[in-house]
Amino acid sequence: MILAQKKADWLGNVRGDVLAGLVVALALIPEAIAFSIIAGVDPKVGLYASFCIAVIIAFVGGRPGMISAATGAMALLMVTLVKNHGLEYLLAATLLTGVLQLIAGYLKLGELMRFVSRSVVTGFVNALAILIFMAQLPELTDVTWVVYAMTAAGLGIIYLFPLLNKTIPSPLVCILLLTAVSMVLGLDIRTVGDMGELPDTLPVFLWPEVPFNLETLKIILPYAAPLAVVGLLESLMTATIVDDLTDTPSDKNRECKGQGIANIGAGLMGGMAGCAMIGQSVINVKSGGRGRLSTFIAGAVLLIMVVFLSDWVAQIPMAALVAVMIMVSIGTFNWASIRDLKQYPLSTNLVMIVTVVVVVWTHNLAYGVFAGVLLAALFFANKISHFMYVESEKDDDADVRQYRVVGQVFFNSADKFTAAFDFKEALSRVDIDLSRAHFWDITAVEALDKVVIKFRREGTDVNVVGLNDASETIVDRFGKHDKPEEIEKVLGGH
Repeated sequence: MILAQKKADWLGNVRGDVLAGLVVALALIPEAIAFSIIAGVDPKVGLYASFCIAVIIAFVGGRPGMISAATGAMALLMVTLVKNHGLEYLLAATLLTGVLQLIAGYLKLGELMRFVSRSVVTGFVNALAILIFMAQLPELTDVTWVVYAMTAAGLGIIYLFPLLNKTIPSPLVCILLLTAVSMVLGLDIRTVGDMGELPDTLPVFLWPEVPFNLETLKIILPYAAPLAVVGLLESLMTATIVDDLTDTPSDKNRECKGQGIANIGAGLMGGMAGCAMIGQSVINVKSGGRGRLSTFIAGAVLLIMVVFLSDWVAQIPMAALVAVMIMVSIGTFNWASIRDLKQYPLSTNLVMIVTVVVVVWTHNLAYGVFAGVLLAALFFANKISHFMYVESEKDDDADVRQYRVVGQVFFNSADKFTAAFDFKEALSRVDIDLSRAHFWDITAVEALDKVVIKFRREGTDVNVVGLNDASETIVDRFGKHDKPEEIEKVLGGH
């Protein structure tokens, strides 16, 4: 069974994976160079990282067909470290990032993705689509009409070529044709070679030349920890998106471990930390890539091209790659989310919009997702609290009132629970029926204690019945109303 799965992952879609990997490799080059410039390091640091991470993650990752490499989100977190301490400390931080991610995988922190709502994922996707499009604007600003013509031609090829042939990915055709046109006509437009110098040697094993002591740890940990968190967050979110695009599951905990191993490998080969890339992953899927072979081909071909075919790669016009990324932006954006604004609840729409705004405003994916998750949790807690209510009826002959609590009692509904009882009513006994209620936290237990002790202070007997097993466990452990010594402390204090 395991062998059959591995064979399917690697050889189940050879043609599609190979062609898709070629497209992704071409699209990775300018991205890796650009992210290296953002981080303040030589372009080869980003290119080597993209090669190492893509190749390693192909073997150890938990999501077949997903592309991982050097990313902008990670590069932004490295700027200060590189500026203040240099490349060697960046390599050490990359190694520590990988170790932290590996630990996260073994702690099964990938399961936390269950707490990310669909509206947050939609906001994340839409924000990334906007950021991908905005990243192309510098290539379309203050340029000649030729650049616009080439970009328009590229988009035309991408969207029209599939009408003629669906076997060859149209983005690959776009890049090859526009490169040929640019070279034949000798067009004076920006090319990949203008982004930065491509490396001419293979990466070699590099152990960071830093003292491995507590002082070094104090320097790199404040950078490695955020890198690990952002890297895992972006990778797991991307895995969720690719799951949806391909209608297949992925192992989130294995992905955490895989990202850690890949970053350790990148650090030892002179590369910077990276993570999954939504843009390139979408390119891969849209181009027909589904298996691990596509990710491996992307990394391996990337290295071959920049080292052995750099003269040819340098001639690729940026307009062709801009066209591909615009296609990615359009394909990534969830257009249905705009139509659904009229149908979905206001809270769902607000979570999605806040996630988009925070990500686009800060250019930090982690901030946006955290804001979305927090807002979704607050809305959920508020919504659940409204479904908690208390009914009551009085037996006039026996001078007894029965309260029936229905719903979830927790920190947000505890005050509503307490306010439902009339402590001034003259009664001989109060029965509190909790058979249709559930107590979730200490705040809820304290609310029950408050109700019982207040009634007893007024001279009313209280009988609490119907607690389910889970609620009874937390009430027995933290409650005070059924412990005489605790009640004596409370009543004695008054």
